[in-house]
Amino acid sequence: MSTHAIGIDLIEIDRVRRVFQKHPIRFINRVYTPAEAAFCRGRVPELAARFSGKEAVMKALGTGARSVAWRDIEILPDKRGKPLVYLYGGAKQRSDIIGLEAIDITLTHLDSFAMAAVVCTQKQREEPPEISRKNLIERLKSRGLLANIPDIEQLPEEI
Repeated sequence: MSTHAIGIDLIEIDRVRRVFQKHPIRFINRVYTPAEAAFCRGRVPELAARFSGKEAVMKALGTGARSVAWRDIEILPDKRGKPLVYLYGGAKQRSDIIGLEAIDITLTHLDSFAMAAVVCTQKQREEPPEISRKNLIERLKSRGLLANIPDIEQLPEEI
């Protein structure tokens, strides 16, 4: 059974602009591949859209920024301008582990914000939702954050 992994992100362009103005070389070298840097040519809205895209891909991978370097995710346009995602290193390893088969991304920006949305097809879920819930409940209880909650058998099935 296949499923989907999705991610979405929104960022203020001024936030990217401030970092870029303060540490241009360090920022570019830490976050963008040489091809991305060459394509964006310092255009802050383009940099912000790709930053947002990388965040959205990390969310679809289920990692956030853990175990995935910014430059492990590359977002470049095809000949018609459609953004394509290329994965390397930790991002590629994570993609293989969770069985991603395809990644589609869209990027957009206005004067103040840049946004990205990612939809991936995935061979199977990393773990069934009921197991994820059970593990979370156990962690919350062990930390004293949750006292009583119904057993999973008493809850309706996921749609």
